[in-house]
Amino acid sequence: MIRWRMYLCCFHFQKPRHQQHWYLSLKPFTFQNPYLYFTKFINTSIEFSQNPKPTTTPSNLTTQKTNFYSTPTIISCSKLLSKCTASKSLTPGMEIHARVIKFGLSQDPKIRNYLVNLYSKCQLFGYARKLLDRSTEPDLVSWSALISGYSQNGFCQEAVLAFYEMHLLGIKCNEFAFPSVLKACTVTKDLVLGKQVHGIVVVTGFDSDEFVANSLVILYAKCGGFGDARSLFDAIPDRSVVSWNALFSCYVHSDMHGEAVSLFHDMVLSGIRPNEFSLSSMINVCTGLEDSVQGRKIHGYLIKLGYDSDAFSANALVDMYAKVGILEDASSVFDEIAKPDIVSWNAIIAGCVLHEYHHRALELLREMNKSGMCPNMFTLSSALKACAGMALRELGRQLHSSLIKMDMGSDSFLGVGLIDMYSKCNSMDDARLVFKLMPERDMIAWNAVISGHSQNEEDEEAASLFPLMHTEGIGFNQTTLSTVLKSIAALQANYMCRQIHALSLKSGFEFDNYVVNSLIDTYGKCGHVEDATRVFEESPTVDLVLFTSLVTAYAQDGQGEEALRLYLEMQDRGIKPDSFVCSSLLNACASLSAYEQGKQVHVHILKFGFMSDIFAGNSLVNMYAKCGSIEDASCAFSRIPVRGIVSWSAMIGGLAQHGYGKEALQLFKQMLKVGVPPNHITLVSVLCACNHAGLVAEAKHYFNSMKILFGIEPMQEHYACMIDLLGRAGKLEAAMELVNKMPFQANALVWGALLGAARIHKNIDLGEQAAEMLLALEPEKSGTHVLLANIYASVGMWDKVARVRRLMKDGKVKKEPGMSWLEVKDKVYTFIVGDRSHSRSTEIYAKLDELSDLLKKAGYVPMVEIDLHDVERSEKEQLLYHHSEKLAVAFGLIATPPGAPIRVKKNLRICFDCHTVLKFISKIVSREIIVRDTNRFHHFREGSCSCGDYW
Repeated sequence: MIRWRMYLCCFHFQKPRHQQHWYLSLKPFTFQNPYLYFTKFINTSIEFSQNPKPTTTPSNLTTQKTNFYSTPTIISCSKLLSKCTASKSLTPGMEIHARVIKFGLSQDPKIRNYLVNLYSKCQLFGYARKLLDRSTEPDLVSWSALISGYSQNGFCQEAVLAFYEMHLLGIKCNEFAFPSVLKACTVTKDLVLGKQVHGIVVVTGFDSDEFVANSLVILYAKCGGFGDARSLFDAIPDRSVVSWNALFSCYVHSDMHGEAVSLFHDMVLSGIRPNEFSLSSMINVCTGLEDSVQGRKIHGYLIKLGYDSDAFSANALVDMYAKVGILEDASSVFDEIAKPDIVSWNAIIAGCVLHEYHHRALELLREMNKSGMCPNMFTLSSALKACAGMALRELGRQLHSSLIKMDMGSDSFLGVGLIDMYSKCNSMDDARLVFKLMPERDMIAWNAVISGHSQNEEDEEAASLFPLMHTEGIGFNQTTLSTVLKSIAALQANYMCRQIHALSLKSGFEFDNYVVNSLIDTYGKCGHVEDATRVFEESPTVDLVLFTSLVTAYAQDGQGEEALRLYLEMQDRGIKPDSFVCSSLLNACASLSAYEQGKQVHVHILKFGFMSDIFAGNSLVNMYAKCGSIEDASCAFSRIPVRGIVSWSAMIGGLAQHGYGKEALQLFKQMLKVGVPPNHITLVSVLCACNHAGLVAEAKHYFNSMKILFGIEPMQEHYACMIDLLGRAGKLEAAMELVNKMPFQANALVWGALLGAARIHKNIDLGEQAAEMLLALEPEKSGTHVLLANIYASVGMWDKVARVRRLMKDGKVKKEPGMSWLEVKDKVYTFIVGDRSHSRSTEIYAKLDELSDLLKKAGYVPMVEIDLHDVERSEKEQLLYHHSEKLAVAFGLIATPPGAPIRVKKNLRICFDCHTVLKFISKIVSREIIVRDTNRFHHFREGSCSCGDYW
């Protein structure tokens, strides 16, 4: 019994020298120690003979084999070998081979073909080649089986070489061999060789065979020749569903979704019934297109044609519905799957995470564990994202522990997921530890940890990691550069931005829109708008994102006119705006108090359907409030569908700036009632509201209860508001006491508030102390010198006024010129004190002279004491008449329709004389005059101001 088995084993090693054919050596099947393999084979064969029912052998094969032992014939051998090949049952197949040799059937061509097919499919190519080499006559069937085995098992180069050898032997290929060698050309993307095989196909007349034609279609399509693939497809005379699926799958794999949809419709119209493969592929197309309507139609086809129970199709449906955000339908399909596999669970869990239904994703993970299904790396990756989304650090730690137990803790894909989870749970120490313990840290891992530091506002760490990454030889991509630039923008480190800019030029990322956008944003936030503009202009392709970044940079830099000009250029190029660029434009209009242009942007927001966008809504509230129309701001606020803390803070701050202190506090109480907690900005607005309305008791209540009620520690801004409020109310000792109790050193805001209070109450000592501190903190600011000089002038100390002016001259400190802006017919005009550059300056000064006579008749007396120039009284009066806000109002009276409000923005605090004059003018001309200075809004109506002369 053992003897004939030994003969078969030796068969592999005894190769006659005269039959050495050229073919690739097959290392996986070359045994280094023949004796060991020989012994192992004998043991296996003895074991098989003692137990003729191995676990890998199908029951029907065992029955036939029992009959085979008694009556071995060519027919019985063929049937058994065919079944062994189909089930890849190598051991019983080799035993049959041994019996074939024993009974002298091994020379039969049919038996040899079955054996070659068996060994090829089971990857014992050495055995298969031996059988081929021993053949006295070349056999097409055997060669086809060998080439098919190579191709099916991924040995594409060997398949091509075998085809070449067969061709040299003069064996003509048939419809079974051609698809295998064409598949090998497809996998290796060798279109040149594929075209040569195509030529042979045409010459031999097999181009009309559907199976061969399908292989050619796939070859050309997967090598990028979709035009040739379509021509070949159209030339197939009788196309079955297999042919349609061949081209269809190529379109799907190449993300050519539109072509795939068109082909599917053509298939249906031609009368071909789609099968489950067609429909599953079409579902994947709908997923790629995010087309739920078409997806539902395909779902209907599945049900109609009876394929809804197909597991592959069901998983594709779950994935499609989950990714397009229809989680109810995804859950319904998932629930109908009798036995969900790991793909089913992963699809529904990943869909929930994608659409931020993190709680549901974790519930499904729990159900999956209960069902006995073991999660894989993709399941746990989704679970980590859910933990990150909900900031569930402890659950994330448990998952981390499970990964370690499952020996998946060192997987780089999951390592990045852990870094992201810990980063979003504000646990950067754990994130850095995971990063440190990773056996191989690739670029994605570095990007994740840099992004984590950036997200947690640890910008110095994020920026410092980038050179370390570069030192270790790790490459970088546009994500790396953009993340680092974001941190540099937060640090306002312009020199670092220039370095990254230079690196992007050297590495070829200078035209990447993602990097270009980040460079514009960073330069803008670093205050270098010129550099941002240059990057924008040098970009070969300019899109909406780049326009938005530069518009935002202009708006943040106070260059509202440039921002609006850029928006017009964007429209000229035919680029449709989005809610973000509209928000940036509204901020630009707000900085200029460009009410009319702001209203035009509002029209665009309505036109493009952005009213439901919370960013656009908040920007509208802010714009109208800063353009002096608190009524329009209130209307915009009421239309915001879901009001967040930014919405409430913008409206409360707007009411405060306009002097509606009580209304602002009422709105704040309403905000608390609906369950929106305040932040530190909201509380600054609340204290400002109390300040502008002189509500000292209310301000003390909110300031003293910030920590207790809202868990917010008072910051410099809150102290500055309180000190300003106490100072204006004449409680100078209480203000100084609060300064001394501050837990940190007072900044310029605080000392500026005290200096302003000293000016109001003509307190020389306090004014000098505050001025001394301000000059130490901000020596270049002229406002301190001017306020101190005003205090001296108010009590007639002209010698000290002169001394202050000398100090300014010696220190080369120039007084900031008063400037005012007025918008007329979509254009913003700028005015400076004594300015005569305006095209209508003659009319403006004539109007001022006309008003001067009317003002004197109304009882106005110029406040020459506030003018610090050492000139005669008449000249001081003339200088006062020519202040920038008076010029702007005079122009507004001649350039706007009668009765229309006049809206002026000023860069400094409005002076007492102008405040008095504008009250008189509002009554004389029956116009509302709205002035926005650095401190607040002043609404002048019928001879009075909304501030109640308290500003």
